[in-house]
Amino acid sequence: QVQLVESGGGLVQPGGSLRLSCAFSGNILRTNAMAWYRQGPGKERESVAAITSRGFTVYADSVKGRFTISRDNAKNTVDLQMNSLKPEDTAVYLCNTVGATIDWGQGTQVTVSS
Repeated sequence: QVQLVESGGGLVQPGGSLRLSCAFSGNILRTNAMAWYRQGPGKERESVAAITSRGFTVYADSVKGRFTISRDNAKNTVDLQMNSLKPEDTAVYLCNTVGATIDWGQGTQVTVSS
């Protein structure tokens, strides 16, 4: 059974940075494209960044230039470096394959507030 475990969230002031990490176990093919998603209070879940097995990346316009997604296929991890955080980035952040083909993990809470 595949499991996803997100970590690294917390409370940060506007303009600050956080680095999120997603560890996945089980039979996720290294050819799977992976993505970070987020769900803010009262909002729909949205994809913010995605990365293919070869490292090609795509970002939502709202985070472009501030967030960087990376992956380590040997360690089965996908990270999200978040810089210049804004209050509107406040959300639960979750990882999954592109297309969300795996049961969701718990996610990690990111709160941006002064």
